[in-house]
Amino acid sequence: MSSSFLSISTIFAANLLSLIFAKNKYLHLFFDLDRTIWDFDRNSLETFRDIFLKFDLKSKGIPGLEEFRTVFKEHNDMLWSYYRKGEIKKEVLSVRRFEMTLNSFGIDDLLLAAMIADDYLTIRHDRIFLFPHAHETLEYLHHKYDLHIITNGFEEVQFAKLSMAGLGCYFRTVTTSEEAGVKKPDPFIFELAMHKAGALYHNSIMIGDDVEVDILGARNAGMDQIHFNYHKEENHAGANLEIEDLKELTKFF
Repeated sequence: MSSSFLSISTIFAANLLSLIFAKNKYLHLFFDLDRTIWDFDRNSLETFRDIFLKFDLKSKGIPGLEEFRTVFKEHNDMLWSYYRKGEIKKEVLSVRRFEMTLNSFGIDDLLLAAMIADDYLTIRHDRIFLFPHAHETLEYLHHKYDLHIITNGFEEVQFAKLSMAGLGCYFRTVTTSEEAGVKKPDPFIFELAMHKAGALYHNSIMIGDDVEVDILGARNAGMDQIHFNYHKEENHAGANLEIEDLKELTKFF
């Protein structure tokens, strides 16, 4: 066994031991939503499959579902970067991302793009896939701690997810990037969440899947972190704790 592995294991064990002994200091648990509680990828896949079939996009020149999703992601990511800079409005983003996706396959049909954009939001709200043990874990935790959400996304979309999935009862506050005007990992969204929750960094901990956005974002803001590594990917997040299943949280809190 290499010395570097021993070093990493030793550091992780020390962090874990520290968290176990210090858990009583936490009053507030902050959760990411997408890909931490809400299974974003599974919901998205099912939504795109419905859209692809409903609008018969194969007959219109789009080879397959995965090609459709891949091209959409490229345009969506680019437009979101413009949105974060205040260069486009969310109403424009909502339709434009599908218009550009269709254009990439040689389809010039703004009306079709608008209909798909509308269905994307409607159908997606009917898809309610959460990560395993989400409800039972949150039910256990919310009786012992104040739970909160810090999420990147449009306000009405994220609140709809919480409502449709019956998650709203667990969380005392929800802070969205739309409300904050910035996205994680910007420190301001964490500061706003702290203010809304009446929490302090030293008695709070962040739970999320994204190393850069959730883990490093929380660390740079001054908050402890738990990395939800459901992909079981090798990483060097250096979080205070790493879990692969939400139910593991009940062992530590």
